[in-house]
Amino acid sequence: MKGLKFIVTGILFGIVMSKSEAISWYRIQEMFRFQSFHMYGIIGTAVILGVIAVYLIKKYQLRDYQGNPITFTPKEKSVPRYLYGGIIFGLGWALVGACPGPLFVNLGYAYWPILIAIFGGVVGTYLYGVLKDRLPH
Repeated sequence: MKGLKFIVTGILFGIVMSKSEAISWYRIQEMFRFQSFHMYGIIGTAVILGVIAVYLIKKYQLRDYQGNPITFTPKEKSVPRYLYGGIIFGLGWALVGACPGPLFVNLGYAYWPILIAIFGGVVGTYLYGVLKDRLPH
């Protein structure tokens, strides 16, 4: 029962992604062709909400569900790590037509071919774990 709130949150996330059409390949294609503001509006809203959430977490020193303090550790700022990572992520996003969140929403809609993309994401994550010491960080 402790995990119920996370399941409900995931279901609500799926509903929002579906109703906002963020899972639509056509919407993502429009975004990459700069034909529509729709997806940029969704992404911009998510960024603004994230900034507000981080601000509130820091201001009120909120804790996680186990009572541990939430901390943010600064990352080193290097161009190659974000440039290469962004290119790889963007290419995958453009080729598949979905980022990681909508992949699972599409799976919930029983779009079974999306399992290929999920498998590719899992393999890519595994390969990153294997090769991370050899990559520019």
